[in-house]
Amino acid sequence: MNTPSNPTEETPTFEEALRRLEEIVALLERDEVGLEEALQVYEEGVHLARRCLQRLEAAELRVQTLRLDTDAP
Repeated sequence: MNTPSNPTEETPTFEEALRRLEEIVALLERDEVGLEEALQVYEEGVHLARRCLQRLEAAELRVQTLRLDTDAP
């Protein structure tokens, strides 16, 4: 599994996390993994999805801030 077990390991970029999520979905849809592995990759997917959501929310906040700055007189 590709989840960082060590906080000093690099955090994947949004694009890398999204790509890994797509791999996880494909793996689970193929139904070729056992229960334990399926649970492990599902858990990894949940963590990646949360991380992606946080990054999207942060990006949205930055865009809103920039819009407010440009709208100000």
